[in-house]
Amino acid sequence: MGSHIETELGKLKGIIIKIENLAESQVTEAVKALLSESVAEGKEVKKTENRIDKLDVKIDEICQSIFALHQPVASDLRFIMSAMQISNEIERIGDLAISIIKKSKNIKDKHDLIVKFSIADIARQVESITIKTNECFLTRNESTIGEIFILNNTIKNESDEAIHNIINEMKINSKTVVSGTNLVIVLKHLERISEHCTNIAEYVYFIINAKIIKHEKFGDKKFDTDNLD
Repeated sequence: MGSHIETELGKLKGIIIKIENLAESQVTEAVKALLSESVAEGKEVKKTENRIDKLDVKIDEICQSIFALHQPVASDLRFIMSAMQISNEIERIGDLAISIIKKSKNIKDKHDLIVKFSIADIARQVESITIKTNECFLTRNESTIGEIFILNNTIKNESDEAIHNIINEMKINSKTVVSGTNLVIVLKHLERISEHCTNIAEYVYFIINAKIIKHEKFGDKKFDTDNLD
């Protein structure tokens, strides 16, 4: 029979998986809202947000309890330290997704801009990096960490280009100013979700290898996962 600390660590991992899945569902709803697809009712989205907040508090309570009642060492200590940080990153992802949903519902005449500047592709990539991040925590596969770094770099580059193009469009077509401004805000939110996902991948790498890395070092699209060693 496992020790009490092993039970608590298993519980902690399970809650993180739950909160990640909830945040992933929020990102999915955010992408749907941006692309004018059918989204969940407002009450359901709010309910998910409340569940994320409660689980975030629960993660902190479990971590504090382990620190107070046990003396975690080595890999257990790294996991607990990372769990608290990962929880914070996930909560921010959920908050950003909610902001995108609210903003997207109020943007009129956005379809033409979304098509013209390939914003749907960027949104789908953000959805993908969120899924990969959850997979990364679950499997602790270092090659997935590398994929996340590469995808984050792509999202940032494509988002920055789209923002630049939207601003230029607003300069020559005043009718696009309102929608364009709101889309720029949404794109910055998508970028931040991608960054939070990449931060989580860094914490997972720390859990595995007891080494702190920064994804900026691996921004090259020719990224080779051997560079992580």
